[in-house]
Amino acid sequence: MLFPDAHIQDSWFEAKDQQPTRAGFGKGLVEAADADPRVIALCADLTESTKVDEFKAKYPRRFIEVGVAEQNLAALASGFAASGKIPFMTSYAAFNPGRNNEQIRTTIALNNVPVKVCGMHAGISVGPDGATHQALEDMALMRVIPRMTVISPCDAEEARKATLAAARHDGPVYLRFSREKTPVMTTTDTPFEIGKASLLWHGENPQVTIFATGPLVYNALTVARALGEKGINSIVVNIHTIKPLDDAAVVDFASRSGCVVTVEEHQVAGGLGSAIAECLARSKPLPIEFVGVHDQFGQSGTAEELYAHYKMDVPSIVEAVDRAIARK
Repeated sequence: MLFPDAHIQDSWFEAKDQQPTRAGFGKGLVEAADADPRVIALCADLTESTKVDEFKAKYPRRFIEVGVAEQNLAALASGFAASGKIPFMTSYAAFNPGRNNEQIRTTIALNNVPVKVCGMHAGISVGPDGATHQALEDMALMRVIPRMTVISPCDAEEARKATLAAARHDGPVYLRFSREKTPVMTTTDTPFEIGKASLLWHGENPQVTIFATGPLVYNALTVARALGEKGINSIVVNIHTIKPLDDAAVVDFASRSGCVVTVEEHQVAGGLGSAIAECLARSKPLPIEFVGVHDQFGQSGTAEELYAHYKMDVPSIVEAVDRAIARK
């Protein structure tokens, strides 16, 4: 059943409200700028796609268009941060952090300045744009950089909260956002704290724990509901912060069921699956199954076609749950 303190929308299963997580970022960025004059935004020639257009319209003197030059984007943002600003630098995740990883590492993280790296159009759901624009390695790239916080919001409302929290966070942050519209499950009352896992679903005597991140959290909840109807109870935990991982919560919830499934729209190597496996290997080794991309590139197609092909859709998660339970 839904965990009451999560304050999930009562009609979440009907998926009436759908927005891309990047839309939540756009709203949150303006709110952050309203609250703090140090907040500025930089973009690499993708203002509308990255949802910085509303910020630009309201705060034109706090907006910098860098052009198609992502390395310069990072270097400029680092300089502004060193001068006391809170820069949000935006582009497609395939290019930011994909193209400017070295500049993010050296000019931002090494100097420990509060730049917020915003990667849009992440994952395979970019669809027809194909492999060149489907960032499937971005969380892995950012996760291994010291001092970097990595956040992957599950819906537009959580993306808004994550953006506000990132603005307040004293250090570099990577924020991952999707292009496609996805169900909005959370509400203004749903808790959000950097580094704190969110329990969304908890059945009595659970047989499996599902750790999910990003918009695929909705699929994980859908699976939990379907399993419950068949008498298989589960736990669903939203891991919006990949780094720092909430190790205590991961061990606790995994221990309650005795097996784990991880769900992400990213390579399982280096992403959420790796983070959960590393945590459990240190403290509580358990059977684990990984739902995500397994050492492949993306390709063109609709989001639904690609989710099914790469086995991230609801039936595939159910299959992973069955495998995990069978290994207990």
